[in-house]
Amino acid sequence: MTEPTYEELRAQLEALKAKEARSGTMSFKVSDKGGVSVYGLGRFPVTLYYEQWTKLLDRAQDLREFLEANKDKLKLKE
Repeated sequence: MTEPTYEELRAQLEALKAKEARSGTMSFKVSDKGGVSVYGLGRFPVTLYYEQWTKLLDRAQDLREFLEANKDKLKLKE
């Protein structure tokens, strides 16, 4: 049995990452530019910088109230 090549291992790793992203689990990663990316919310990751995440988290209750108030206008998954 031969050892897998670097390219084969890399392809396997990418396939595992894609499978994980599709499974509905959320994961976090620090991007090359220093932002925090959240994977698993949709097709593409959401990336914000530290200050942006803390601002958003500080307003979490406001966002929840806004979403609830506008629920009838939002597209919801069944």
